[in-house]
Amino acid sequence: MPGIPMETPKRNKQDGSSLSTLDEDEEFDFANLPIRQPRSLNIERQRSCDDKSLCEMNHLTINILSPRPSFKNPDSTKATDHLDTTRSGLGTPHSLNSSDLSIEAWDALRQSLVYFRGLPVGTIAALDHSEEALNYNQVFVRDFFPSALAFLMHKEPEIVKNFLLKTLRLQSWEKTIDRFKLGEGVMPASFKVLHDATRDSETLIADFGESAIGRVAPVDSGFWWIILLRAYTKSTGDTSLADMPESQRGMRLILSLCLSEGFDTFPTLLCADGCCMIDRRMGVYGYPIEIQALFFMALRCALTLLKQDDEGKEFVERIVKRLHALSYHMRSYFWLDFQQLNDIYRYKTEEYSHTAVNKFNVIPDSLPDWVFDFMPTRGGYFIGNVSPARMDFRWFCLGNCIAILSSLATPEQSTAIMDLIEARWEELVGEMPLKICYPAIEGHEWRIVTGCDPKNTRWSYHNGGSWPVLLWLFTAACIKTGRPQAAKRAVELAEARLLRDSWPEYCDGKLGRYIGKQSRKFQTWSIAGYLVAKMLLEDPTRLGMVSLEADKQMRPLIKRSASF
Repeated sequence: MPGIPMETPKRNKQDGSSLSTLDEDEEFDFANLPIRQPRSLNIERQRSCDDKSLCEMNHLTINILSPRPSFKNPDSTKATDHLDTTRSGLGTPHSLNSSDLSIEAWDALRQSLVYFRGLPVGTIAALDHSEEALNYNQVFVRDFFPSALAFLMHKEPEIVKNFLLKTLRLQSWEKTIDRFKLGEGVMPASFKVLHDATRDSETLIADFGESAIGRVAPVDSGFWWIILLRAYTKSTGDTSLADMPESQRGMRLILSLCLSEGFDTFPTLLCADGCCMIDRRMGVYGYPIEIQALFFMALRCALTLLKQDDEGKEFVERIVKRLHALSYHMRSYFWLDFQQLNDIYRYKTEEYSHTAVNKFNVIPDSLPDWVFDFMPTRGGYFIGNVSPARMDFRWFCLGNCIAILSSLATPEQSTAIMDLIEARWEELVGEMPLKICYPAIEGHEWRIVTGCDPKNTRWSYHNGGSWPVLLWLFTAACIKTGRPQAAKRAVELAEARLLRDSWPEYCDGKLGRYIGKQSRKFQTWSIAGYLVAKMLLEDPTRLGMVSLEADKQMRPLIKRSASF
């Protein structure tokens, strides 16, 4: 099998920073990658997925009326030639009953495809031509994930394969920002395709954080990449992509960054603000639940994908040790329910030695007033952050849903999370699913925590805004916990708004009633999130792509709280 050659990035002589570009002559030919017979792979399988294969999906070809112009190179006449007509922009899955909304969604998703040398390599963030493009015309690793799931569920894995290979190639570049070299394993936050009409050539430009608001490297990109590689392998049965030496090396580089030894006394991953979906200053520095849950899931996915060679075995041993410590830490110290809240309320401080109950020296007076009313008698959730003398009691949707899908949450904790969502439906779901976090911060706290960020005012954007993309995560969590009716209710709420509001990026207000003040329309992951949610409800066996069964070797908590 031909390998992927390494290249040296061009440098900016003025500031010494790397300009992450790739010319078409240096590009790896995707067509030369052979498809091998699947090897035996020990991938956990959701019990509900045993009834039939993930790939048993029928397709119905439907003509799309008046499609918007494709997002492709201006002089390209072959942007869609590589796709079979039954799987192109003319196709809409039969499982969606060919509704007007589903047709519109698939049409919009097709228009967002980005091509490099005639092959689709991802989807742009948004197709809103009424706003300045900024970086919304780029392919983001985290944004593409729901799009990738939609294509996998529609039996179009070649798009996902191209994306995985492209970002793997970008990872290999030397990454320098202001004369400082980033770790080898860092995956790009995004990339874009530049077309030179004069030379008739295409170039990729990647962003590893040097162009991002706040100049923060994306910690979550590598995790999403590993999780997507597992989803691709699980969906197609094709193990050749994961077996490639380059893929194995890419995973090891990501894991080396995360599993490195240091001064930290916790198994969680220390992160800066703005390193994940919440990509602006929102007080999530430290050990945010979103990163810890993704970290946990990526480690478990890597266990199923790493080869058992000399290098692989070493990483497997390190992963197993970290998973045991991480699961214990998260389930013990990040978990909050009625009983645990009452225990914290009665904490003593200044305790010393290993017998301390208040291990992080959290001052009970730091408990926010809202949490006492928010916490139901039955129910619980993983709080936003835990570090010395600090607990962030905010609810974060993505982290809790990933905790359920990855089985970081025990079955009892998963049930409690769903109990809390149903008990606090108006606050967390409202009129547009779902709140990215709750509650919003405002006043003096907003000024201090966000730095007076005008985009993150109360109940807007990442500060309590409602994000339709989270619909697929919520739906997957509902199906795994046996509550599909809750997911159907949320999908119906979204359907009443999404097409009318032109697929907004996010919505504002306590109930998510208003289109976000700076929200892009035709946001690709809002479109893909809806499609994935619909397809999961139509065929729950697809859940196996993104769900992991509990590892019996990881002992759950011995103590049981009253909410269980």
